[in-house]
Amino acid sequence: MKRAKQKTAGKEKDAETDFWAKPATPEKTWEEAVEGKPDADFVPYAMTERFTKGQLILHPKFGKGIVADVEGARIEILFQEGKKKLGHGQT
Repeated sequence: MKRAKQKTAGKEKDAETDFWAKPATPEKTWEEAVEGKPDADFVPYAMTERFTKGQLILHPKFGKGIVADVEGARIEILFQEGKKKLGHGQT
């Protein structure tokens, strides 16, 4: 009788034991991100402009937000009502 090999999922990676894993940093809420920031620091949103992570944005429909992530021609902005993916200019 032939025995089947035991299938293993491989070495499980765990954040506590994985040396190369980045430490988990809790994501800031919208309130924490824009708290105490003057209105002059918020740049009006325009699809033709180029934005960077952490930049403060003022959108005509969604209001104040902060750039949470940049992925090529798209940015993810954290607004009070949640995250939105919008386009932005490329160089």
